[in-house]
Amino acid sequence: MTAAAVTTDPAPGTATVPPAPTGTASTAAATPVPVPAANRRPALDWRIRFGALSLIWGFSFLLIKVGTEGYAPFQVTLGRLLSGTAVLAVAMVVRRDRLPRTARTWGHLAVAAFFLNALPFSLFAYSELTIPSTLAGICNATSPLWGMALSLVALSEDRPTRRRVAGLGLGFLGVLTVLGAWQGFSGLDFSGTAMALLASLSYPIGWIYVRRTLAGGGSSTLALTGSQLFLGTVQIALVTPLFTSAPDGFPLLPTLAVVALGALGTGLAVLLQYGLVKEVGPTTAQMVTYFIPVIATAAGVAVLGEQLSWNTPVGALIVLAGAALTQSRARTPKPTPRP
Repeated sequence: MTAAAVTTDPAPGTATVPPAPTGTASTAAATPVPVPAANRRPALDWRIRFGALSLIWGFSFLLIKVGTEGYAPFQVTLGRLLSGTAVLAVAMVVRRDRLPRTARTWGHLAVAAFFLNALPFSLFAYSELTIPSTLAGICNATSPLWGMALSLVALSEDRPTRRRVAGLGLGFLGVLTVLGAWQGFSGLDFSGTAMALLASLSYPIGWIYVRRTLAGGGSSTLALTGSQLFLGTVQIALVTPLFTSAPDGFPLLPTLAVVALGALGTGLAVLLQYGLVKEVGPTTAQMVTYFIPVIATAAGVAVLGEQLSWNTPVGALIVLAGAALTQSRARTPKPTPRP
């Protein structure tokens, strides 16, 4: 979840490719004289949008749980991707963005869509059949830990430091605390938890792939992200009929949950995140990651009545502390001026 890799969206949303170079995004043809970017101010302060993004992604795990009460996991993922793609398609039309033109780009986007959308979205939906939404939200917070571990192997420019290695160890100690390792993992659903952790691992695999193949492309971030979501929708649409049967009906609450999950958590959230990255930078924007498990836990307990033991919030705090360390960089000392 670094600026050099991708602007990220944790499990609830979608990871997007790196921002395109300046000038690649389309501008409205009706504007005779371009307004300098520095003079354009969003209608809402960035702190309000940051809070909204935290809430949207934090509540996404609750929406997944509600959606699976009326639909099969693949159907939840399909509805989510359809809604999210529709939102980004409208945004692309409004901004007059063009779709990528090369087969090479579409091929790379298909791989990115699998690891960043189709696979993790489905795994989280399946995991919440047997584990609480609070645990799924906390498992999502391990993505920076997986990302740091993988980047040390896959990205030669990411050198390990004592601080980052310590953060990695601390983070996985937090995972063991959440899972109650000292109790022999009693009462834990292994399959559901494993799927949630695999979903969290899928994100950094996708980020690293995007960083190696799509960074610095000619298309805008919005166009690439919308295309990626479309490809993810196609992938799930091909798989869903093979593993599920048509639903008997469309229950109101699960249907609204799935639509909100896609339109807000996968569509609007991407637009909010990209705006934050451009305005305050990726370092500040990615801090939203650390609010997601807190909000997911509060929502699961308050709305769904899920139970917490002491080790769950304590372990979550340890995970977040470790994740923060893995994302930190040691400060370079300033040279002492010579007399």
